[in-house]
Amino acid sequence: MRTLRTATFVSLDGVMQAPGGPEEDPRGGFEYGGWTFPFWNEKLGGLMDRAMGEDYDLLLGRCTYEIFAAYWPHMNDEIGRKFNAVNKYVATGLDTPLDWAHSHRLEGDLAKAVRALKATKGRDLLIQGSSEVIHTLLANDLIDQLTILTFPVILGRGKRLFDENSRPHAWTLESSDTSTTGVIVGTYQRSGKVPTGSFADDNPSAAELERRERWARKG
Repeated sequence: MRTLRTATFVSLDGVMQAPGGPEEDPRGGFEYGGWTFPFWNEKLGGLMDRAMGEDYDLLLGRCTYEIFAAYWPHMNDEIGRKFNAVNKYVATGLDTPLDWAHSHRLEGDLAKAVRALKATKGRDLLIQGSSEVIHTLLANDLIDQLTILTFPVILGRGKRLFDENSRPHAWTLESSDTSTTGVIVGTYQRSGKVPTGSFADDNPSAAELERRERWARKG
């Protein structure tokens, strides 16, 4: 059984679009491409390397695959050599050419295809970018681990890590660290149901009881 995990750059308000540069993904009028660049340094690079791990295959959506496939095959650095060598499993239709070496198309229902892929023997599956893929897999309870690199900026608009269809879950913080530029790196393991409790008074006031009744009527 493979572990499915993410390593995702997000702003304080949860935006993950175009972290690498202005030309990466300006769709929807996004104006802040490259917002992670000013925070990058050697320590953050080390934290990112640790978040990605050493033994993985990539799981990518169409847009991220096209961005990566136009860039990484031409890179001969450590990450480039790694990305070029591993399997790339891509959630895309037949109209997307998979010319990058070791690329494999996931056909049909994405959740079903990923569930079957997880059941095979092999390396961890690492999602990079691919917000729509993440949304689908969180809705179907298929992501085991989230590593979130949170950058100290608010972007206001753009593609986000979470949407309203995410399956409710508790997540356990496995590790955390902070770069010298203020980026917080947290790794979370999926755990059980969402725990709840209450700070409410055991003997609520008449005003509080009336408020509850009024809000219940409004739905």
